[in-house]
Amino acid sequence: MPTASTIALFLAAAAALAVVPGPAVAYIVTQSIDQGRSAGLVSALGVATGGLVHVAAATVGLSALIASSAQLFTAVKLVGAAYLIAVGIRRILARKEDEARPRSLRAPLRRMYRQGVVVNVLNPKTALFFLAFLPQFVDADRGAVWIQVATLGTLFVLVAVLSDMTYALVSDAVAGKIRRTGRAARLRRYVTGGIFVALGVTAAAARRGT
Repeated sequence: MPTASTIALFLAAAAALAVVPGPAVAYIVTQSIDQGRSAGLVSALGVATGGLVHVAAATVGLSALIASSAQLFTAVKLVGAAYLIAVGIRRILARKEDEARPRSLRAPLRRMYRQGVVVNVLNPKTALFFLAFLPQFVDADRGAVWIQVATLGTLFVLVAVLSDMTYALVSDAVAGKIRRTGRAARLRRYVTGGIFVALGVTAAAARRGT
């Protein structure tokens, strides 16, 4: 197991990285603004679950396989990008009656959770991040490497989900005052859909070395 000082240093680095907004935070904020606080929090849990999948992949070596195979990296990247773009287009084209529904009736929280998982699992850049970040804090003399990777990765996900939930709560509070009008609902639909499409395009353009 890593030493206490290593874990403390790791947690500090993880916190510094977690608060920097990235695609996952953009997704969570978008869900929170569009669907409300519960959707944002559940989406954060879904993203965290996807993070744990990447931790498991890093532990057993699948992340290294994705990093080493240009074809596999591209396949995962394009599937994830297509998913985000499809969600964005569906949101932009949502019917007007969907805007009038109470947020609690629009989209089941289970779907929000699944989307969060899929968005993170299908982001190969997350796999590359864990592959590059976690080994810096692993000491082969401190025991099994896979246990250290799993432990540190889980700690990072816990730190990240706390940060993500904070983003969800803050964005919901800020957006609460502008949700009430039909014009605001239409604008929100176009903006949030556009954000999903932009995230998909960005994901499609990602390269292994960037």
